[in-house]
Amino acid sequence: MAVKNRLREIRMKEFMMEPTEFADMLQVNPKSYYQWESGASRPNLEKSLQVAKKLNRNVNDIWYLE
Repeated sequence: MAVKNRLREIRMKEFMMEPTEFADMLQVNPKSYYQWESGASRPNLEKSLQVAKKLNRNVNDIWYLE
């Protein structure tokens, strides 16, 4: 099983932002955000919870097991 995310979907459908704008809104480094969105890396638990809170979502709504 792999951990996948819906960051791109959320960013494009709900916020209609460029990746760098979205990263700024989430207060994360754009390079880190690109890696998360592409699945190359994942944030730690604390950062995942902070992102979910900023997006007003449950962590499981953003990251999930495939």
